[in-house]
Amino acid sequence: MPLDEDKYPAETGRRRFVKGVVGSAALTSVGVGGAAAVDATTDAAGEGGGTTTFVGVENTDGPAPRGMPIIPIQIDGGELKGIWPEFDSEAGVAIARDFGGSGIDYSSAWFQYCGIQSSSGIYPQAERNNTFLNSPGSFTWQGEIEQGAPLTVDMFEDYQEWGNGIGKSGLGKPASANWRDGEGGGVPVQLIRSVEVEKMANGEGKYGDLPSSVQSFISEATQDGFIAWLNKCTHFCCVPGFKTQEGSVNFGAEDRIYCQCHQSVYNPFSPVQKQFVALPRPPQEG
Repeated sequence: MPLDEDKYPAETGRRRFVKGVVGSAALTSVGVGGAAAVDATTDAAGEGGGTTTFVGVENTDGPAPRGMPIIPIQIDGGELKGIWPEFDSEAGVAIARDFGGSGIDYSSAWFQYCGIQSSSGIYPQAERNNTFLNSPGSFTWQGEIEQGAPLTVDMFEDYQEWGNGIGKSGLGKPASANWRDGEGGGVPVQLIRSVEVEKMANGEGKYGDLPSSVQSFISEATQDGFIAWLNKCTHFCCVPGFKTQEGSVNFGAEDRIYCQCHQSVYNPFSPVQKQFVALPRPPQEG
């Protein structure tokens, strides 16, 4: 498909890519060494694109080129919220430099791929509610809660026992959410509360082998065993899930994040630091 064509036909109802912007599938084949050439192409078409270092849940199998970016969490009055950094006019993105003393810059550019860069919620200066809002669908327990209601800590009290017949019970309790929602679109998120995340945050056992920068980031980006990520597969922008597909067992992914479209697998308990070329945001109207 030519690079200047929209990724999805109009009849699908999916968010369309801005014409003239290099497609995500093409960018996945670009190494860091080719970033300058890509930037020259994309800068004129939008804002805030370019080579970006991020921390994500690791891609362990399938065609996805990299992991999905982690969204730092905070708990406010029992509500689960994603942290949004301050706008930096010089950088042109919202950015928290040296996040949590990790040496890693947490930036809104982490989420600029798969059409999310066109969501108004990702614009650095957008004033949005950062609470994770209930988005039922994959998990039966969420259907008992009003759509759009804030997700709260007490909803995950059974996280050490929870199971739905897929893989091991007690590995963690997941949820789907919408983040920074409003006119022009929000951000699809999935999160887990797990004892494994608690161990990661404390550097216990095998997690003591994480690079010090990643360990510091995870300690600051997770809270009370909660971890969250942008739930868009980095292959072809499908929506994967943790314990959402019975067929995931056929790919050894029953206890992992599994994308049924092309069998990409991600490990939510293996954070990694990677680079990718963030797509530019379309210029904001007004």
